[in-house]
This record gives sequence, C-alpha cells and structure tokens, in this order.
Amino acid sequence: MDENERGMEPYLCGESFHAMDLNQRFEDYIAADQKIEAKDWMPDEYRKTLIRQISQHAHSEIIGMLPEGNWITRAPSLKRKAILLAKVQDEAGHGLYLYSAAETLGANRDDLMDALIDGRAKYSSIFNYPTLSWADMGAIGWLVDGAAIMNQVPLCKCSYGPYARAMVRVCKEESFHQRQGFQIMLNLSEGTDEQRAMAQDSLNRWWWPSLMMFGPNDESSTHNEQSMRWKIKRFSNDELRQRFVDMTIPQVELLGLTVPDQDLKWNESTGHYEMGPIEWQEFFDVIAGNGPCNKERIAARKKAHRDGDWVREAASAYAQKMNAKATSNQTHAA
Repeated sequence: MDENERGMEPYLCGESFHAMDLNQRFEDYIAADQKIEAKDWMPDEYRKTLIRQISQHAHSEIIGMLPEGNWITRAPSLKRKAILLAKVQDEAGHGLYLYSAAETLGANRDDLMDALIDGRAKYSSIFNYPTLSWADMGAIGWLVDGAAIMNQVPLCKCSYGPYARAMVRVCKEESFHQRQGFQIMLNLSEGTDEQRAMAQDSLNRWWWPSLMMFGPNDESSTHNEQSMRWKIKRFSNDELRQRFVDMTIPQVELLGLTVPDQDLKWNESTGHYEMGPIEWQEFFDVIAGNGPCNKERIAARKKAHRDGDWVREAASAYAQKMNAKATSNQTHAA
C-alpha cells in the first residue's frame, strides 16, 4: 500500500485498491468523520481549498498584529502594555502554526508570504480599519476575537487533522484575548462620561465590520457549500453570524451600551435576534483593497519583511554551515 493511502484501510478490506474510486473513498472517509492527514490521498480541490483557507487565516493573524501593535506604547498602564504585548505575540504564534499547517499540504511559506505582500492574497477584512482610541483595543478583543472564536471553535473538528489540532491551541489563546477585551470595555463603561462615550464610539465603529467577518450571506458565498460538505467548515456563515449576535447582545446590555442597529429586535418565536441589513458593498470594497487601511497594512508588512531579510539570510547561512559540518563529520567517520 502506498504511504498516501494510509488512514483509509477500513475502506480497502476485501477489494483491490486500484479498483476503487479514490474520490468516493475519500468522500466516505469524510462522511465517517475521520481525519484526513497530510500523507493521505485527497482530491486536488480539497487541498487547494485548505491552502486558500489556512493561508488566509495565517495572513489575518499576521496582519492583525498591526492595529493593536500601534497601541502598545500608548497603553494607559504598564499592566495594559504587558497584556497587549502578550496578545500581539500570541497572534504572531498563531500565524506560525497556520503557515506550518499550510506547509503540510505542500504550500511553500515563501510563496504564501510573497502573495500577501504583493497584494495577491486575501486576509480578514476587519484588519483594514483604523484603531482610533484605546477603547478599540477593547472592541477588537471583545468583538473581533469573539467573532474569531465563533468561527474557529468548529474548526477544531475540521476534517483536516493538522488544521484541527492547530486550532485547539489557537482557540484557547483567543479566549483569553476576548476576556481581556471585554474587561477593557467594562472598565470604560463603568468610568467617566468621556470613557463611556469612548466605549460606545468604538462599539459603533466595530459592530458591523465584526458581523462581516463571517463572510457573505450563504447564498452569496462561493466556497460555503463545498467546505461544509467536506467538513472543513461545520456551520454556514449565516449560522455563525446569528450565534455571534445572540451571544453578544446580552453582553452589550450588561455594559450599558447600544449596538448601532435600529432594526435589531428579539424574535420570541425563533428565539433569535433579528438584525438590520449589512452593507455588503463596504465589505466587498475592503476585500478588493479599497478599505481605510489596506494600503497602510500591506506597506507595513512589506517593510517588516524587508527589514527581516538579514535575519533570514543569517539563519540560512548558519543552516548551510551546520549541514556542511555534519557532512564533513560523517565523511571522516566513514
């Protein structure tokens, strides 16, 4: 049996492997809720879908450091600086986990990074908005990371094993991020009139972009149906968005704030909140590179990549030196 056929043995018993339809065997394996591993056979489209999703997720973690990193030196206390610094460091780690997961599918990390800094790769639209006040650090932790958790917890059961396992640690750390964000908003909402106004202003600006994080409505989503059939995703965009709204509105009420949605109302018969229409043209404009901070974010990423050239060159030179030394030692030993 070829090593790429490992993990599917239960579906090979009593039949010749070459007589079976690989695609059907793959679909049966997915239907049985089994994990696909890096060396297992998989359809090209499954592999491409995962590389697209995982790389976009990794890019989002890396770009997502920028709006918050902007506030590390301006945080109101040493404690807040340390917490925010740890949070940004976590996001860098998440990006590394995810780039590694993409590499298990045959993706090249350098190619992925080139696509990002050249503007060919997409990342979460939410990170193309400016952070105008300290309250935005609270709103990002509470709303943006809250939406991320709603999206990512189901990914812990993704059909692709390396991605699912990476998400377990990511989600644990994101939970900490959400709690510290809510704490910032709570402190501000219990503070002076000016602080409460700051918290409300931040909620006003981040509410709709946070809802857009779940992606287009199901009928407009290009990849939703296929990703759910392959169990890469477990819930649709609209289902996750509804869960997020239902979870978040009681928290908004606890803070004594108001969401910027005049159409929001509780539907007793469905047991869910009904929300007003989302301005999808704004979402697509941002995705197309025309958001408030798209150019700024990519420029910052390019500069960071360029500034890190010497580190990569030094690491490569050191690796070559150690490989040469190991080869020399093996030759002498022989």
